[in-house]
Amino acid sequence: MPGTLLTDSTLPTIDFANFGDGTSEEALEIGQKFFAACRDVGFAYLINAGIPQEKVDEMFTWSSRFFKLPLEVKMKVPHPPEGWKHRGYSGIGVEQVSQMVFDPTELAAIRTKSPDFKESFDIGTSSPSSPSPSSSSSETIPSNIWIPDSDLPGFKSYCTEFYNICKSFEMLKLLPALAIGLGLEKDFFTEYHSRGENQLRLLHYPEAEAEVFESGKKGRIGAHTDFSTGTLLFQDDCGGLEVESPHQPGVFIPAPPVHGAIVFNIGDFLMRWSNDTLKSTLHRVRAPPRKDGDSGMTRERFSIPYFISANKEMIIDCLPGCFGPDKPKKYEPIGAGEYINMRLNATY
Repeated sequence: MPGTLLTDSTLPTIDFANFGDGTSEEALEIGQKFFAACRDVGFAYLINAGIPQEKVDEMFTWSSRFFKLPLEVKMKVPHPPEGWKHRGYSGIGVEQVSQMVFDPTELAAIRTKSPDFKESFDIGTSSPSSPSPSSSSSETIPSNIWIPDSDLPGFKSYCTEFYNICKSFEMLKLLPALAIGLGLEKDFFTEYHSRGENQLRLLHYPEAEAEVFESGKKGRIGAHTDFSTGTLLFQDDCGGLEVESPHQPGVFIPAPPVHGAIVFNIGDFLMRWSNDTLKSTLHRVRAPPRKDGDSGMTRERFSIPYFISANKEMIIDCLPGCFGPDKPKKYEPIGAGEYINMRLNATY
């Protein structure tokens, strides 16, 4: 039954087909099922979201074309050294996911041990730069950085189109469904996310000798939680995503690709915002399977996450209905930008 955790190997499935404008009885039921999945599991498959599979497939084609470019072309748009300037290309080993570690010495040790064996390209809103939430800095929302169109004609245009497709689903269905499930007005979250300060990330995990993963010389992505409001994840057919079981901490279950479905998960920021009512669940990317007919090499893998974030200048306090005499607030109010920048700067 959609919206219900069936077994430890099955994530809930939320069907948005009859959500409409969010005012019907069907929309209320969808919102309630979505809330239950976010509360109990923190992950769900979303179907009939209005993001056509052919659009997803085309985005994967463009991603493959980009990562096949010579390194010197990709390095025309390097990711800035500041983590919060989340734009551009990051080469293999540049980024290391860490789970709530902020001490510089500890971060250096983690990065030295086995940096993530992946490369990425990030874009965000194309709106003009806006003031940073930090009162002590002149930071701005970073602009997108693109390779020259002559190097890959059409790449910029399609990335922008796909970003806007994801944003449309976020604003018209996903955030309203979440608000309805929480018993809030359906437009509650739209004010907080009106500027679309999100990231569309293209990820490539190159093929490699299987031995380097088995020996620990290289790593995929270790167990972690995402740190924004939530994430839409598009997977290729290679798979590799695993989610911590809601029934057995420390045990990870596969979240295999499902044709036509998007994986959604709650981020730490929304868990904090909801006073831990909603669940930000650990997940990881396991080492890829070996290539068919070649037992010594792994398959390459592509994935495309779309990270949903609140407007950076917004001060976030506990959501209505998520605290009371029997459930006091666990967290102090915090600026959305302050929180996200703290987490990003620990990654680079």
